[in-house]
Amino acid sequence: MQNFKVLQYKPSLKNEWNAFALDSNQQTFLFLRDFMDYHSDRFQDFSLMIYEEDELMALLPANRVGDAVYSHQGLTYGGLIYKSSLKSQETISILKTVLEFLDENGIKTLLIKELPFVFLDNQSNNPLAYLCFKLKAQLQRMDMHSTLELKFKSYNRSRKNGYKRGLKNNLTVRETDDFESFWNEILIPNLDNKHDVKPVHSLEEVQLLKSRFPNKIRQFNVYLKDKIVAGTTIFETKHVAHSQYISGNADKNTLGSLDFLHHYLLEDVFADKRYFNFGISNEDNGQHINEGLQYWKEGFSARSITQGFYKIDTANYKLLENLYV
Repeated sequence: MQNFKVLQYKPSLKNEWNAFALDSNQQTFLFLRDFMDYHSDRFQDFSLMIYEEDELMALLPANRVGDAVYSHQGLTYGGLIYKSSLKSQETISILKTVLEFLDENGIKTLLIKELPFVFLDNQSNNPLAYLCFKLKAQLQRMDMHSTLELKFKSYNRSRKNGYKRGLKNNLTVRETDDFESFWNEILIPNLDNKHDVKPVHSLEEVQLLKSRFPNKIRQFNVYLKDKIVAGTTIFETKHVAHSQYISGNADKNTLGSLDFLHHYLLEDVFADKRYFNFGISNEDNGQHINEGLQYWKEGFSARSITQGFYKIDTANYKLLENLYV
């Protein structure tokens, strides 16, 4: 195995971190420090940078809670970030080095939330599931994302009828830099009434992130005359438009507002993307599926892809030795 060294991230390494993240095996902006650090007051950062001699080879966006390190709890997905050109053997050696480093520094467990394949460079290795098998990792949770490969998009009768209702009701869709009306009039009331929760991002946080990533975070609202009735917040990456939030008022089915909105997004705004990710329909930490929500997403021909959450005992790093015969 090759020799790698591990350094804990510090702000003076921000430019090096960002440059590597932009030229790595993943295609998102969530691993850039200006995104990761917006909630630094809530997480003890424990991100790692892995080098071979003086060359940066991989990143682990992470935070620490006691004797556990998480591939960052403030992000939707995570895991090792590395060069697309990295071979499987090098990836294995890097993960072994990371686990050994954590074990030597009193960290007993590493918890990884998998990066769904649609956010990966097509040319990169992705041996995580196999390595978790070899490490005797515990699968703690499994979510299903409803993802549409846009070249296969089609609409079932319900989605077509919803779009027609939107036309009949003279709905309009507008992109806006103003998140306040969607957050305060639609999203927060809906999440509070249906699930007794708040959005992951406060209004102030999403406004801050929009200022940092103006072309990556986009808000689309649906209006009946001049009144907002629905909307979605999109996190846009190179190949994927990801719905971070989707919500409509109590009349969304009668108006056809969400069907009308997504017909516009799929046919006009993001038609050139490879994927449209509607996000998960799971509840209760993956144990249950919201049937109606999943049915609605699959009405656009979205199909399920999985995202695993793994717990690894760092002392098991030795199980990655002598894999090759």
